[in-house]
Order: sequence, then C-alpha cells, then structure tokens
Amino acid sequence: MELDILFQDEYLVAVNKPSGMLVHRSWLDRHETVFVMQTLRDQIGQHVFPLHRLDRPTSGVLLFGLSSEIASQMMPVFSGRDIHKTYHAVVRGWIKDAAVLDYPLKKELDKIADKNAAEQEAQDAVTAYSPLATIETNIPVGRYATSRYCLVEMKPETGRKHQLRRHMHHLNHHIIGDVNHGDGRHNRMFRENYDCHRLMLHASRLQFVHPITKQALDIRASIDETWLRVMSKFNWSTELLNLK
Repeated sequence: MELDILFQDEYLVAVNKPSGMLVHRSWLDRHETVFVMQTLRDQIGQHVFPLHRLDRPTSGVLLFGLSSEIASQMMPVFSGRDIHKTYHAVVRGWIKDAAVLDYPLKKELDKIADKNAAEQEAQDAVTAYSPLATIETNIPVGRYATSRYCLVEMKPETGRKHQLRRHMHHLNHHIIGDVNHGDGRHNRMFRENYDCHRLMLHASRLQFVHPITKQALDIRASIDETWLRVMSKFNWSTELLNLK
C-alpha cells in the first residue's frame, strides 16, 4: 500500500495514518507485518524518525523527521506547547457547550511490559473540546428508545497516553469504537447499523512552526470511508471538520 503524504520537504514528512495501522514494530504485536515507518521508508526511499505517535486505532496526521538531527530539534516542540493538535471524534450523548477539562491522569501501565512497575502519580492532563453537531437516532441502545450522538472537536493541551479517550470516558461521552474506555453497546450498534468497525477518533490537524525554515505549517488530514459513511448517515456536513 501507499500512504497519503500530506507534507514533505527535505527535513520533514507527514502522512495520513490509516486506522488500524501500527506506527512501528512492537514485541507486543509480533504477528503484525505492516507498519507506517517501514511503509513510508520504502515509499520515499529514505529512513524516517517518528516525532510523536498515534494509537493504532486512531487515524490522521502523523509527522516524521528525515534525519536524527531534525528529530532532536523537533522533540522540544512536541514536549512543550508550541504545537497545536486538533482531533475529531464521534461520542455518545450530546455535549451542549464548549469547555476545557483539566483532569489529571495516572500513567496507564501495560499488563505485560510494566507488570513490575510501581503505580504512578496522576499527571496534568488538559483537553479543550467543543460540540460541532448532534443527532438523535431511532435505534434503541440499552433501556432508551432513541440514541444520541455528538460530533466533537478536541484540542489536547497535554499529551498523556489515551488522553482523549480517557477524558471523554470521564465525561461519560465515550468515543464510538473505543474497546478499552468506551461503551460496548454503542460500539456494537455502530458495527451493526453503520458498518463502523473502527475507533471514531481522527487526528485532523497539526499546526506548528517549522524548526528550520520557520514557516508556519498547518497540515490537515482527510477522513476515511467509514467516517464519510457515518457523517452522511447523520447528515453532518464534512465542512464542519474544516479540513480543506
């Protein structure tokens, strides 16, 4: 397969990562054979260095350096607040107002890799979020005759593991398709009625100043067929995502 390259110069390259694709090899997923890093390396004919990560089920903008030196220069940008990330998600329930959630999160430990690690203290975690559209369907889930969903835009100000999924879980607005922090009943309804078999979380936009050229970059990633199908079923305009 070929990845959709969103931006490339002699220093950086950004791709639209498909949902379900691992960024790099992991001993926890030894059976996997396709990875973004190797695919992109073969596609452009040179090594790439990941500057951040997206969870396997999350799609969207993923940025790489084209040398270890550039990667070193970009790391402080990602560790600070000089980079602006925008995500979109479909969540259960209606979010009425835009707000900022400041809710510290403990580091999630892997059951195998971190089985001997001591429990961590909660770290600062801040997410700004705002509703873009809502829908009430006539498909019952649980004890309710109808089901409500919301298209939400999220801008994390920190980068904790699974921050957006865990923050939406905290608000009781679980992201559709989230098997770890979501609601299985709603996930099942989306699979059965909308052929939706993925996490409905998309890294739509990445904004930062290029470390070498000092150019202001605004990299945006289009949504896939599953997203388009759900948006169409709910009569939500893709213009709400502001991806052009």
